[in-house]
Amino acid sequence: MSQRLCWIGLLAVLVWGGANSMTRAQAPDKASRAAIVERIVRDALTHKETYAMLVDLTTKAPHRLSGSPGAAAAVEWARQQMIRSGFENVRLEPCMVPHWERGDIGELKFAEPGEATDEPLPILALGGSEPTPPEGITAEVMMVKTFEELAQRRAEAKGKIVLFNHPMPQTDPSTFSAYGAAVGYRSRGASEAAKAGAVAAIVRSMTTRLDDFPHTGGMRYQEGPKRIPTAAVSTLGVGRIARHLEAGRRVVLHFRQNCRWFEDAPSFNVVGELVGTTHPDEIVLVGGHLDGWDVGHGAHDDGAGTCHSLSAVRTLKKLGLRPKRTIRCVLFMNEENGTAGAKAYLAAHKDELDKHVFALESDRGGFTPRGFTTDANPEALAILAEMATHFTDFGAERMLRGRGGVDISVLREGGVPLVGFLPDPHRYFDLHHSWRDTIDQVNERELELGMAAIASLIYMVADMEETLPRNPKPSN
Repeated sequence: MSQRLCWIGLLAVLVWGGANSMTRAQAPDKASRAAIVERIVRDALTHKETYAMLVDLTTKAPHRLSGSPGAAAAVEWARQQMIRSGFENVRLEPCMVPHWERGDIGELKFAEPGEATDEPLPILALGGSEPTPPEGITAEVMMVKTFEELAQRRAEAKGKIVLFNHPMPQTDPSTFSAYGAAVGYRSRGASEAAKAGAVAAIVRSMTTRLDDFPHTGGMRYQEGPKRIPTAAVSTLGVGRIARHLEAGRRVVLHFRQNCRWFEDAPSFNVVGELVGTTHPDEIVLVGGHLDGWDVGHGAHDDGAGTCHSLSAVRTLKKLGLRPKRTIRCVLFMNEENGTAGAKAYLAAHKDELDKHVFALESDRGGFTPRGFTTDANPEALAILAEMATHFTDFGAERMLRGRGGVDISVLREGGVPLVGFLPDPHRYFDLHHSWRDTIDQVNERELELGMAAIASLIYMVADMEETLPRNPKPSN
């Protein structure tokens, strides 16, 4: 064999050996990740501590609207959970939050036609609404499907109750997309109706389900128009009104509610950490919102996300899985009607925004995990997608382009890659913001598998050798 061939052969061996050693170096990492995921899943399904935690939260603080005694009880509950679980740097970070109370349930009933006068239509005041006068409002109903129709028929609206009968599109395969197509009528309906001279506005509940459980939610008055009272009506209730109107009958409703605003109240985000071993100043954030509406238990929205986040950090600590970077659990206050907690977090941590390397939020319920959505740049997305392949055994391997979450969205200005937990979405709006969002609607196995996926992903990101590539910072 010639000397040249010998060198070629040696080079081939070195190249092959280097590639082989790279494969060997990567294989244990992938294998070790798989083993870690398996440990987390087994622990979750064996002990079901996330579900037990959610039962405890919904028993001790079922109604957690910001500014309420229930919200204050939830803050202390979360602080104690972190302390008992051995979190580090546990603290309450202050924020001032809006304080609105529903009062009694109120009433909506037919005054005309008289065949159903005594049978009430189920309603819930929309969060932030003004009350009616104590004696209520009795007025004729005008039904529209869109804001455009209201504009075209503006002259008819004066002195009437405007009913926005705009359903969530049944044909949209994404329930969150369908919600987005309808929710503007909840948030803007009262102001748009007031511009046309209406005395009140009522809106079809944000759900694809036909039932007599109305769904509340936040609304905001625009500057300028008179603030008129507004409420959500159950989908079956809207159907009853619509049938009379579509038959050409005059419909007059009596509407009364006694909700009211109070001064802003002091509250807190609850924060605790699992401090990293190598880069303790770099932060992987996981969280949900601690507040919830004053109906039901807030079990899925967002008790599930609260307990996902707490239990994920607790599980990692219990299993001795301390990553290179710090994992910070943040339970935000006031996502539902103001996002004061998210704004306060940004203000308090603006100086360390560049040290936030990743953030994950759980705020879509505790249903069967399907994966995650993210705004991560292509390089980071590829890394996260590879990590998610470890969740194939329980169907949570998707890593889709999309949003992170309402509370963590404030971190976008720092170029932080944001991820949102994605459970199966098809039942969420059956329960969302209604009396039906109760603990019995949560499947413990589904909840635990969601926690396991979240715990595994935040651990893998926090334990990377290199920092996850950041997003470009917004130009504005």
